[in-house]
Amino acid sequence: MIVRYLLAALVAGLFSGVLMTAAQEARVVPLILHAEEFEGEAAPAGEGTTPATDDAAQTQEHSSLGAAILNVAAYLSPVSVAYAHEGENHEEGGIMFGMSRFSGTLMANLVTGAGFALLLAGFSLVSGHPITVANGALWGAAGWLAVHMLPAIGLPPELPGFPAADLTQRQIWWVATVALSAGGLYLLVLKPNIVAKIAGIVLIAAPQVYGAPQPSDISSNVPAVLGAEFAVAALATTLFFWIVLGLSLGFANEKIAKAA
Repeated sequence: MIVRYLLAALVAGLFSGVLMTAAQEARVVPLILHAEEFEGEAAPAGEGTTPATDDAAQTQEHSSLGAAILNVAAYLSPVSVAYAHEGENHEEGGIMFGMSRFSGTLMANLVTGAGFALLLAGFSLVSGHPITVANGALWGAAGWLAVHMLPAIGLPPELPGFPAADLTQRQIWWVATVALSAGGLYLLVLKPNIVAKIAGIVLIAAPQVYGAPQPSDISSNVPAVLGAEFAVAALATTLFFWIVLGLSLGFANEKIAKAA
């Protein structure tokens, strides 16, 4: 029975990943393409490094062992994984193993969709709270809060060309925030004890009080309004992804329960 639940979760995750790709193509990708038009421009004098310097620093960050390990954790985020910068010829080049932008986005979303679905189904089984069609949207919303919305308070989704703090520091903070937020939501929502609820609030607030790593120089050629539009679009599409995932998983679970 557990195997059937996990297989159902896998199918629900793949289905959600496909829909997520369509939503990103409609709402997120156009903003990224627009932002990439600003990357080739020189930074204003005295307001930060040049794009070439930024690219070199980013390459150095990715070459470190710590960043390579933490990239596995960052791969769980369907907001930014599929949109790694491709360089000047982004329309012809590939972002993942030579694939096109759309193919890389679809592949990343299928992997992350399946992964999140298995995590959500596993957590449901361990906690003893089944996911159904009636509460599937709530499960999805909780996943979105833990993985996207709460971390975005300190580290909002960023467009190419936007200034950012050290990659390793950002990923460490993101992973810690997701873990603490998930634990806090579990205590706050699923535990009736008042002490547990207070502990949940403390866990959720802790990474926000500590603060996310921020860049020392916030100058950028990309307009701030474009960055704000991207953050809203990215969070909206991931919310759509999680709601679809929760409902799909609930529907699959009920079908399996009736067939048993």
